[in-house]
Amino acid sequence: MAFLAIVNAYTMRSALNVTIIRITNPPVKAPKNSTEVICVATDAYKQEMKDFLFVEAWSEQQQSLTLSSFYIGYLITHVPGGLLCEIFGGKWILCLGILTTAIFTILTPESIYEGGLGSIVTLRILMGLGEGTTFPALSNLLSQWVPLKERGCLGAFVFGGGQMGSILGNFFGGIIQHKLHWSWVYYTFGVVGVIWCILFCLLCYSDPESHPCIRDSEKEYLRIQMGQTSRKHNLATAPILDMMKNKAVIALIFAQIGHDWGFYVMSTYLPKYMDNVLKFNILKSGFFASLPSLSMWIISLSSGCLADVLINRGVIKVTFARKMFTTMGKVIPGICMMAASYLGCNKIGVVMMFTLMMGSMGTYYAGMKLNPLDLSPNYSGTLMAIVNGIGSITGIISPLVVGALTPHGTLLEWRMVFWVTLGILLITSVIYIIWGSADIQLFNDVPALKAHKAEQKRLKAIKKAEKAAANALKKAEKEEGKVSATPSAASAKAK
Repeated sequence: MAFLAIVNAYTMRSALNVTIIRITNPPVKAPKNSTEVICVATDAYKQEMKDFLFVEAWSEQQQSLTLSSFYIGYLITHVPGGLLCEIFGGKWILCLGILTTAIFTILTPESIYEGGLGSIVTLRILMGLGEGTTFPALSNLLSQWVPLKERGCLGAFVFGGGQMGSILGNFFGGIIQHKLHWSWVYYTFGVVGVIWCILFCLLCYSDPESHPCIRDSEKEYLRIQMGQTSRKHNLATAPILDMMKNKAVIALIFAQIGHDWGFYVMSTYLPKYMDNVLKFNILKSGFFASLPSLSMWIISLSSGCLADVLINRGVIKVTFARKMFTTMGKVIPGICMMAASYLGCNKIGVVMMFTLMMGSMGTYYAGMKLNPLDLSPNYSGTLMAIVNGIGSITGIISPLVVGALTPHGTLLEWRMVFWVTLGILLITSVIYIIWGSADIQLFNDVPALKAHKAEQKRLKAIKKAEKAAANALKKAEKEEGKVSATPSAASAKAK
């Protein structure tokens, strides 16, 4: 059910990515005297452009604003969602978030028809507010239900629901638009989201202790592996400032920013790239845009299980595993992205490169995505909220940057986008390699953290007192030297 939660979240989130190419007019063509490489459109694509009645005439910048507005709301509810999960449990926070997103998804077509750009931007912000609690709530649930030695495989499976959501969103979004109308994409995904909420409320619980149907043997296994089967209701308030100043957390935030920039650029704009640059028709665009997400899902699962095997057998340490898989999920995608841009209109080659790019990005789920659970099991929800929330700022900025760099949606303009993305991926990867860690941090235990601070304060006071005493002693010795030297000088003068 946790896996299906992210599947639903991403199908609803990606609905606009898939349908915007048929809601608004194609981009303005590059000037005729341009040296731009133009891919040849198929007859099916040309006919589709003639037959389709576009609803809006949004510029590339307006489209970018519409796509990025979701992340404004998404950013706002991350930290509150994490804090609420530690108070009320992850179940209800997750369910409420998905339900509100589903309702706003169903209302989207009416918003576009009746309200235009301003209305859809507002609605997308509200959708983001609902979905912003998803990852904090799931991190909280995983920390209650999943033992450490199974965390890589199961964590990758759950968080890999994002790729499956993108697969289903692109694939079925293309089919629904081809057979029916783009508005049915929103109705279908929204209703499925509501059905999931009903089933989740009936079947799932925040922790093993509150589950009425769990067997005693299962509960005992979890108690042995995790030390407890219920949430800590007396936890102190999450030390957010200490988290933000922590070196490992800062490195993790940079790693999240790099990943999210690359992921949001591709997941948000891949259908548009397939349509505007490669000239695929809507059915092929949806199908081929789903292949990279499929490869990412497969590799995220396999890399998660591989990480568990390597760690449990003592081949590598947890910290090394997190850094290795995170680096693989940044460097390889960056190289493939650039290769795709230089393949030009070689459609098969470009699709292969994008598929390999997104696939290799899946190793990130065995890397830094599980890192909040390593650093702080007690406050994993809040920590995930901080890291994922700051990372989601790229969801606001990257579409605006892409819109500014691709006013005509041409191949050379997109190549510049890919160069920028490659630079961000590499820089953030280096930062995580140097300062990243998978060790439990001191802020996970607030009483111990307070005791540590008190001890540091005491030692600092002692050091300060010792320094003051040393300075006073030096001053006294200096004064004594002056006094002893004065009679000698007077005797010399008398002689």
